[in-house]
Amino acid sequence: MSALDFLVELGTEELPPKALNTLAEAFLAGIDKGLQAAGLNYETKTVYAAPRRLAVLITSLATQQPDRSINLDGPPRQAAFDAEGNPTQAALGFAKKCGVELSEIDQSGPKLRYSQSIAGKPTSSLLPTIVEDSLNDLPIPKRMRWGARKEEFVRPTQWLVMLLGDEVIDCTILAQKAGRDSRGHRFHHPENVRITSPANYLADLRAAYVLADANERRDIISKRTEELATRQEGTAIVPPALLDEVTALVEWPVPLVCSFEERFLDVPQEALITTMQDNQKYFCLLDADGKLLPRFITVANIESKDPQQIIAGNEKVVRPRLTDAEFFFKQDKKQKLEDFNLRLQNVVFQEKLGSVYDKAERVSKLAAFIAQRIGGNAAWASRAGLLSKCDLSTEMVGEFPEMQGVAGYYYALNDGEPEEVALALNEQYMPRGAGAELPTTLTGAAVAIADKLDTLVGIFGIGMLPTGSKDPYALRRAALGVLRILIDKKLELDLNDAVAFAVNAFGAKVKAVGLNDAVLEFIFDRLRARYEDEGVDVATYLSVRALKPGSALDFDQRVQAVEAFRKLPEAAALAAVNKRVSNLLSKVEGSVPTVVEAKYFDNANEFSLYSAIQQADQAVQPMAAARQYSESLARLAALREPVDAFFEAVMVNAEDAKVRANRYALLARLRGLFLGVADISLLS
Repeated sequence: MSALDFLVELGTEELPPKALNTLAEAFLAGIDKGLQAAGLNYETKTVYAAPRRLAVLITSLATQQPDRSINLDGPPRQAAFDAEGNPTQAALGFAKKCGVELSEIDQSGPKLRYSQSIAGKPTSSLLPTIVEDSLNDLPIPKRMRWGARKEEFVRPTQWLVMLLGDEVIDCTILAQKAGRDSRGHRFHHPENVRITSPANYLADLRAAYVLADANERRDIISKRTEELATRQEGTAIVPPALLDEVTALVEWPVPLVCSFEERFLDVPQEALITTMQDNQKYFCLLDADGKLLPRFITVANIESKDPQQIIAGNEKVVRPRLTDAEFFFKQDKKQKLEDFNLRLQNVVFQEKLGSVYDKAERVSKLAAFIAQRIGGNAAWASRAGLLSKCDLSTEMVGEFPEMQGVAGYYYALNDGEPEEVALALNEQYMPRGAGAELPTTLTGAAVAIADKLDTLVGIFGIGMLPTGSKDPYALRRAALGVLRILIDKKLELDLNDAVAFAVNAFGAKVKAVGLNDAVLEFIFDRLRARYEDEGVDVATYLSVRALKPGSALDFDQRVQAVEAFRKLPEAAALAAVNKRVSNLLSKVEGSVPTVVEAKYFDNANEFSLYSAIQQADQAVQPMAAARQYSESLARLAALREPVDAFFEAVMVNAEDAKVRANRYALLARLRGLFLGVADISLLS
């Protein structure tokens, strides 16, 4: 079967840069889906995307759809005909479903069967529908119409190239009649560009100053930006999302170095970087110490004979942006950071929970409570909590919302606050996402935990629990943040106490009944997903959860110990024994005896197990106190042999009530040893 290369290129007005990659991948996926559904084989598929075009190249595409056969089974013969041999409704219905007369149905087998051969169609006749369906299925939130046309797309279409080999596919899609003429660079080569063949697509456009391959443009921008930054004795900040966006804005990338006045460096560099990245799409430069240089890199979409004109234009455009940041910074510094709290008394945090200032006061008290318990400075934590939301009402954060916390840090330093207090104003929002940076200071950790617990308790306390994908107050992220800070920074905090403190701080604003348990359950539920991501078996998590440790760090240490225990050869047998013992003890009427009396032993194996339990108890007590859970479980693994011997030789449910009770007490001691770490019966 013959095969030819296929090219489709849809030309448009400038496509939304942040969506370009998504649109391109979806276009390719849609065409691939259509080709597979039609049974058309090919060798390779490639997508190209630039500001004014989406294109897909398919190599060695079969030019003819293969013939297909359809075989449909109908009702059994006995159900298809009555005793006189007349067709039943089942037979007639099957024929109707197949779209043929009953006489055309094969009646020789045990079931009626209809077979049909369908001749394959030329690929050229199938491609228009495949391309059109793919374009219609693109993830476009809002489509537009243009002129008097009824067609809709993300942007107005301008041209369409569709080639199968050297031949144009005759069709019209989105108001564009297919041809072989593309268009070059809007300024360097505004004329049409004749695509000589699908294989020459990139070369033909390159001659017209268009780099259709987004990966090539991205590499050029990345490498050239790095070279220019090195010449300026700096390092470029190149966030992947910004690199993708700039790549989607240019057809012929030309990075250039620009500069701004050094006086702007008195403004917090985060504000300058934010405005240059977000508003101007510039790459900022840092020196060896991580300080902002008074220079930036812009990526032009033209190879100018006088690049200085482009540089001057960008410097002129960025100056008002930086001037605004400078103005806001100077205005804010005219008053103390603490004074901004007055404005927050009129800003609602949540209708039923009071103002943002009320929240700051609660966070201040809770942060001091937490700091005392994690080895921090309670006075600093209290001060940082009180100042934690002040910068939300500053001019700087009003203009640059991304500066919340960062602005507070600079204003606190300006007011002479301790460095750790200032740092905590930014660290309160950490971690800002999965795997993101954690607070570096104990004061920052205390305020971050307090802020998150206050939100959790408050929102739970008014009944606004997250449901499904809806979590408007980001409670899941808050809970995960608390856990990450405590576990990863190895901070000891009993969350039972901290949550109870937070509940009391709200007073009558929340429904306190059952609130502690609900919040704690929600927080520790988040650990399940964390451990699953780390490859920890859910049974391990549940074995620790059964004990309800209040400390996240303690919880994690137990989980790690159980994971290590599960690798021991004795683990499975001991888990099974614990399950057996748990079942036995659960059937005891009344309370389980607590005292083991050797006088009731009538079997050497009872003495052996009792002795082994006493020795193990003495050994693991100091381990448990030091939270050496792995060592504790490893020591308890030695109980397997006397335990196995006990169950082989001893009938637990003895007829004598006192002997039976004594054996229950012995097994309770055994189980209690393991429960010092986890309920390993859940591993069985």
